[in-house]
Amino acid sequence: MDVRDQVAIHEAMEQQTISITKAGVKAVLNARASILAAANPIGGRYDRSKSLQQNIQLSAPIMSRFDLFFVLVDECNEVTDYAIARRIVDLHSRQQESVEREYSMEEIRRYIAFAKKFKPRITKESQEFMVEEYKKLRQRDANAMSKASWRITVRQLESLIRLSEAMAKMVCEDKVLVGHVKEAFRLLSKSIIRVETPDINLEEEPDVPGQTDDQMDAEDGEQLRITFEDYKKISNMLIFHMREFEEKNKDNEEGALRKKELVDWYITQIEEEIEGEQEMIAKMNITEKVIERLVKVDNVLLEIGGGEEGDSPYLVVHPNYIVE
Repeated sequence: MDVRDQVAIHEAMEQQTISITKAGVKAVLNARASILAAANPIGGRYDRSKSLQQNIQLSAPIMSRFDLFFVLVDECNEVTDYAIARRIVDLHSRQQESVEREYSMEEIRRYIAFAKKFKPRITKESQEFMVEEYKKLRQRDANAMSKASWRITVRQLESLIRLSEAMAKMVCEDKVLVGHVKEAFRLLSKSIIRVETPDINLEEEPDVPGQTDDQMDAEDGEQLRITFEDYKKISNMLIFHMREFEEKNKDNEEGALRKKELVDWYITQIEEEIEGEQEMIAKMNITEKVIERLVKVDNVLLEIGGGEEGDSPYLVVHPNYIVE
């Protein structure tokens, strides 16, 4: 999305106005309307290893002003693909005849106009239920290691209120009942998506130009893999520790940790979970592979020195990296 368009939609969603300057005359128009937006991911395919924000390149302030987000991942499925193709062919062959309508357009317009007349009030029970559900969202967000659409803030509470009122209007009720809040919370929970991500291949190398798919499949045989959640947990622990160490020792000559020191620190943090020497060796191997991936694939860490034989390199966090 173009930066100028982002500025324009930001004003419309935040202040519900649109400013227009033409021939030296500036006008501010009201823009009180619901916004339904659709976006394609960068490259035309949703990258599960990235967050929703990184896939569509929208700024966080704009994303936080949408009440609901839904991601449609185009996956190959024989049954679904057949049904979609059959439907499209029917639409082109029979056009209007193939479209089955329960209600006419005039009936829908009359229903919407009537539902808008209701101004439902939130009952005390619904208020208490909203507070409890919001607390659950906050706790789940704090504990979640997967990629969420956004961080849970007061804006999501405001979304919950708006959706609950909309549910009451939809059934032409004067009060917002607990049932309406439950349905709004279900929608919000589905919208605050955590797209399932594939397991991380810790032996993956950066893309090699000219490498064929067959070569990549052959190299992808028996390789060390961990879940995305475990990868994020380990990498975040390492990065937080490095940032803390760099901050404390910024005035010293050696203001960075060596790779071996970082591995040893992580093993001491999880030593209570380790049962035996073999498991400890496996954990050390995984930690080293995670660090290698952070350096070579993700470009989150930078290696400094370590050219001499047996000399562990220094590691620093990339200055532009922001922990999600």
